[in-house]
Amino acid sequence: MKETLYKFDRRTIRIMRSVSRPAIRLSFGVIFIWFGILKPLGLSSAEGLLKATVVWLPFGSAENWLIVIGLWEVVIGVFFFFKKTTRLAIILLLLQMVGTFMPLVFLPEVTFQSNNIFLPTLEGQYIIKNLMIISAALVLGGEIDKPKNLKENLQ
Repeated sequence: MKETLYKFDRRTIRIMRSVSRPAIRLSFGVIFIWFGILKPLGLSSAEGLLKATVVWLPFGSAENWLIVIGLWEVVIGVFFFFKKTTRLAIILLLLQMVGTFMPLVFLPEVTFQSNNIFLPTLEGQYIIKNLMIISAALVLGGEIDKPKNLKENLQ
């Protein structure tokens, strides 16, 4: 019985290893394209929060930023669908994540109940869960096979 459970465990781990990277890439692709395309169409539930966050930027209107950020997210999603562009997708994702955390700093009255950092609002929870997205991107990036000769690949 113990040997059977061990074999089952090993087989399960092999299956999870073989599907985990494609599953993360596919999930990222779908989520970023889906949520990204809603922004330029004016259909995103995060629109108000996003506009309130970028209003202080010295150039571009909040409406234009909404479109730029939405298209940025679509590009991230498309890049995740292809192994060769996964590194670039991760870089763009990490840059985008800097912006997603801005409301926690600039809009604490929206992201925390009574400005208490231990009591996130629904918006705050929506932002904080991005820590899991960052973690998954780091795992995916850490699993990308390294080129045999970086110098040759750069030429």
